Amino acid sequence: MAIPLRAVVAKPGLDGHDRGAKVIARALRDAGFEVIYTGLHRTPEEIVRTCLEEDVDVLLVSLLSGAHMVLVPEIITRLREAGLAELPVLVGGIIPPADARKLVQEHGVAAVMGPGTPLSEIVATAREKGQHYREKVKGPGGQGLIG
Repeated sequence: MAIPLRAVVAKPGLDGHDRGAKVIARALRDAGFEVIYTGLHRTPEEIVRTCLEEDVDVLLVSLLSGAHMVLVPEIITRLREAGLAELPVLVGGIIPPADARKLVQEHGVAAVMGPGTPLSEIVATAREKGQHYREKVKGPGGQGLIG
């Protein structure tokens, strides 16, 4: 039996709107993922600690506050410091196209998906990136630290 992909859905910073993040978490769960939702107002440190403790395959970060060019690079830096440089990070929210390009090209974000992105596309991208990470980093069987 295949081990489900594990995803963290995170809401960093002062953003208090989590409806979209909860919709994404439910869509991932309904697609067979094990989902850990961090709740609101998480720090980059808390998000990275959750990724480590939960041995996840993909991190989805939702931002509507406009702080994406500060918080996402901070999360990426802390992931690298924690030995999770390869963990795919997907970012969603209100992200201007120029910032989206920078997040991908300069900071290593795996994908940026804005409002209106179909849930099926978000789930497919999370599955593709998470599966690739699992196979590359965790090896055959993809059990990593858990299992």
